[in-house]
Amino acid sequence: MTDCQLYLVTPPAFDPATLAPELARALDAGPVAAVQLRLKDASDDAIRRAIDILRPVAQGRDVAFLLNDRPDLARNSGCDGAHVGMDDMAAAQARALLGDDLQLGVSCYDSRDMAMRAGEAGADYVAFGAFFPSASKDTDVRADIDLLSWWTTMMELPVVAIGGITANNCAPLVRAGADFLAVIGAVWSHPEGPAAGVRAMNAAIAAG
Repeated sequence: MTDCQLYLVTPPAFDPATLAPELARALDAGPVAAVQLRLKDASDDAIRRAIDILRPVAQGRDVAFLLNDRPDLARNSGCDGAHVGMDDMAAAQARALLGDDLQLGVSCYDSRDMAMRAGEAGADYVAFGAFFPSASKDTDVRADIDLLSWWTTMMELPVVAIGGITANNCAPLVRAGADFLAVIGAVWSHPEGPAAGVRAMNAAIAAG
C-alpha cells in the first residue's frame, strides 16, 4: 500500500468559470491531496478572480488549495499556502510572507543543496523535477529518480515529483518514495476527461 498521493496543478491556460465544474468532477473522481493554482503572467485581479472561483471547489472537498509564486496573495485570499521556485523567491522570504500557519512548497529542480536550504528556511515540502519531458513547462533540468530515493532515505520532509508524469511512467517515482506526484497534462489532457485522468493516476499510484 503506497502513501503517495496525487497533487493537481491547474492547466497552463483556462477560464476559471469553465474550469470550476471540471475541477469539481476531477476531485470527486478520487483522492487528491492538493490543487495548485498556477497562473503565470496574470494580473493580480485575474489571480484573485481565479482564487475566488476555484478555492471553494477544492477546500469544500478538504483538498488543500495552494497558489503558485504569490505567497502575498495566498496569505490575503484564504489559500492554504503557496508554492515558489527558489529562483523566483527565496524560501525564507516566502515563509515570512505566509506566516507560520500556511503551507510552503519550494521547487528545487535537481539540487540537493537547494532542497536542504529550503527545508532549513521553513518549507513544508520540496519538489524535484522535471523527471520526464513536459509539455506544460519548458525546462532543461532533468532530475534523476535516484534523487527521490536519496531524499526519502535521508530526510523526513515530504517530497513532490513533477514534470511530465503520467499513469504510464509514474511507477518508478512511487517506488522511489515520492510523497506526491504533481501532474497537469495527465489529468487535464486525458482523452476521457479530467475525472478519468484522476482515476487513471490513482490506479497507477496504487499499482506502483
